[in-house]
Amino acid sequence: MCTVCGCGTGSVEGQGHRHHGHDHAHDAADPQHHHHHGPNGDLHFGTGAAGTHVAGLSQARLLEIETDILSKNDAYADGNRRVLKALGAYAVNLVSSPGSGKTTLLCRTIGMLGDRPLAVIEGDQQTSNDADRIRATGAPAIQVNTGKGCHLDAHMVGHAMDHLALPRAALLFIENVGNLVCPAGFDLGEDAKVAILSVTEGEDKPLKYPDMFTAARLALLNKIDLAPHCDADLDAYEANLRRVNPNIDILQVSARTGAGMADWVGWLEARLAAKSDKAAA
Repeated sequence: MCTVCGCGTGSVEGQGHRHHGHDHAHDAADPQHHHHHGPNGDLHFGTGAAGTHVAGLSQARLLEIETDILSKNDAYADGNRRVLKALGAYAVNLVSSPGSGKTTLLCRTIGMLGDRPLAVIEGDQQTSNDADRIRATGAPAIQVNTGKGCHLDAHMVGHAMDHLALPRAALLFIENVGNLVCPAGFDLGEDAKVAILSVTEGEDKPLKYPDMFTAARLALLNKIDLAPHCDADLDAYEANLRRVNPNIDILQVSARTGAGMADWVGWLEARLAAKSDKAAA
């Protein structure tokens, strides 16, 4: 369960919710009920100070819980950051919805990096399928299964880093759980969040999930080889990304064909070199 976003509590669905005929008695029974109606009767549950709604909890209590969870997470993230800094290692937190092509892109990236020291932390709710795919490339990888958890946190990543024994000046790839909501709020100690967005997902995806794309330093617009087959408007993708994050870097790539992948690898190597030089100084 993610207490910050309220998912997994069973309170959003199944407690007084009515698909047909809204139960206003439920609203009265819940003194912390907080939403407003849009012009078409649309319901907006993210308008309170906490930006979310959990039945039975006030906005003040939600803020208190969120502050407590994130402050503890941030302490672990700072520890991870110190370890990475001392090693001159560069960590990227790969975030996306399920099916964007994260693991395929990562496997191709590893192949292109050759002898570059690197390691991978794979986050999923269940199975070691993705870590097995990574290990098949010869790269060291640790699978972190979160159970019902919807994201990796800094404590999990710290444990995985201990097992990986990162070499100096390495690249660390953290493949987060496929989810465009919760991973946006959790610092793992990474140097950059990299959002992967498939052209099959819809040009409005950045507008629907703005927190994730606002937090990302780079967006990889993946599967561009499929764009002609699904009428994807690549210009609209880029415009919507910059609408929510004017400073975001954007690269168009295809992990399957290799298009644009050299630019992505160059982006990684330039930032690793800059961090390694700073650590040596």
